[in-house]
Order: sequence, then C-alpha cells, then structure tokens
Amino acid sequence: MIAGHFGLAAGVKAGETAAPLWALMLATVWLDIVFVPLVLLGVESIENAPGTSGGYGNVVIHADYTHSLVGALLLAGVFAAVAAVWWRTRVALVLGAVVFSHWLLDLVVHRADMPVLPGNAGDLPLLGLGLWRVPAASVAVELLLVLTGSWLYWRAARRAEAAGPPPRPRANRLGALALGAGVLTLVVDAFIG
Repeated sequence: MIAGHFGLAAGVKAGETAAPLWALMLATVWLDIVFVPLVLLGVESIENAPGTSGGYGNVVIHADYTHSLVGALLLAGVFAAVAAVWWRTRVALVLGAVVFSHWLLDLVVHRADMPVLPGNAGDLPLLGLGLWRVPAASVAVELLLVLTGSWLYWRAARRAEAAGPPPRPRANRLGALALGAGVLTLVVDAFIG
C-alpha cells in the first residue's frame, strides 16, 4: 500500500494546513524509507508469500524493526522530535501521527508478518489482517484513500483560494500533478509490482 499512504497524507494536509505537503508525504513513507537500507544490510527482508510468485500483496515482509508496533512508535517519535525543530509542536505531532498511520494502514493489508516488539523480541504473535489476500479489495481501499485524500486536499485548496489572494495557477498544476502521480503509483503498485 504505497498510493494509499500518500492519499492519507493529502487528506491530512487538508486539515492541517500549516504542515508542508512534502513533510507529510515524507512522514507517510518514513517507515519504508528506513526499511530500505535495513533490507540492503540484510537486517530486514522481503520474500514471496508461500504459493505465490510475488507481486502486489503476495509478499511476506520481515520488517522486524521498522514495522514492529513499538519500532513504528519510536520512529514516529523521532520524526516528530526532529520536525519540532522547524515547526510548532502541533505540526510536529501531526507529522509523528502520520508516520504511525503507515503502520496502521499496513496492519490492515499485511499478512501476519508485523511484530509487536522490535526484532520480534519475546516471540509474540505477529500482526496483520491480510487484506492483500484479496487483491481487488486492497486495491479498492487504496483507491478510496487516494481519491478521498485528493478530494479533501482539492476542497481545502479551493477554500483557501476563495478566502485568500487570487488563485495561483502553479499551485493548481502541482495539485493535478500530485493527483496524477498518486493514481499512477496506485496502478503500478497494484498491477505491476
């Protein structure tokens, strides 16, 4: 679920206008950004789900640090603490919440591959509701997140234009480009990846 994360971030921007959109987009994929070097170092990994050849939703992700419940909370806290250096506390807390929203959305789609504690300490049951097992449903949820987030963002931008200075065509083009990129990401994520 990549496009869905971005859709959620766009929706959050509609409600928290002081948070820069780029920071919300970065926050929403922060767990995956930290995950990539750990995969390259062999600390975390991805493998095809049993009986599949991989692809969208057909993977088991061994992200025992970045995608553990406690690890995600810690990464969200660190992100919020760093954000507090540049923005007021409310924006920093929103950004931290957006980081953690990644874990919540992943909980819905992932198979049971998300530990509670980093490194799966204590060998507690792994979490994940497994919506990826029903690709059409997971694509529908992602599309709903992208469309809802885009609509909320568009609506907030229109209200801001009506209340403020004359419309800025560049901002409208950037919004259309962002929506197009989100839909393209969803398509690639769903049908190619």
